[in-house]
Amino acid sequence: MDKYHVLVVEDDKEIRDGIEIYLKNQGYEVSKAEDGVQGLELIEKEEIHLAIVDVMMPRMDGIHMVMELRKHHDFPVIMLSAKSEEVDKIMGLNMGADDYVTKPFTPLELLARVNSHLRRYGRYLDMVKTGEKENTEKIYTIGGLELNEDTVELKVDGVPVKITPMEYKILLLLMKNPGRVFSADEIYERIWNEKAINSDTIMVHVRNIREKIEINPKEPKYLKVVWGVGYKMEKQ
Repeated sequence: MDKYHVLVVEDDKEIRDGIEIYLKNQGYEVSKAEDGVQGLELIEKEEIHLAIVDVMMPRMDGIHMVMELRKHHDFPVIMLSAKSEEVDKIMGLNMGADDYVTKPFTPLELLARVNSHLRRYGRYLDMVKTGEKENTEKIYTIGGLELNEDTVELKVDGVPVKITPMEYKILLLLMKNPGRVFSADEIYERIWNEKAINSDTIMVHVRNIREKIEINPKEPKYLKVVWGVGYKMEKQ
């Protein structure tokens, strides 16, 4: 990938322009929008690789924007929210965001998250591009779950199920190691290849995965919690 394109959706012009300066200094191409409506319009016109989206905005807030873009796009989304908006953070992650940064934040903190997500998304795009060229497919099967590492596809009881890049990485780690318990910090560090700084997002992603793979998410057959320790994929 020659140059990643980042979309900044923020109604505060000072914050929006500030983020743009730091991203451009890192070599990223940047587009900006003032609200969710404008953000979605830009996504349809441009090839976006990551979006930074504020939660509270006029016309269309960040959560509704993420819900809409997830219908057609799987690039990473980092949400910005004030400390008082804890519920909004969880709601945003449930609706398809990959991560969040709490205001006020330092530019270095935001850039670290952006760099990390784009590294991971770049690898994901490479796998999608090369997966069909592979002659030997790596398929992991547990019960009715089938995860194809080469084509980056999940099937549940033979039916294709759409998952985000983050959900794919978590599921791949757990399905490669059935029966092994991973803490949230360990999952985070395995996926980002860096020290855990926001591992509470893993809990929300696990909940989203369960909604997609379990008949009854409240009584999971596959993805189990080991209380006080972490998560594991149950051997079938």
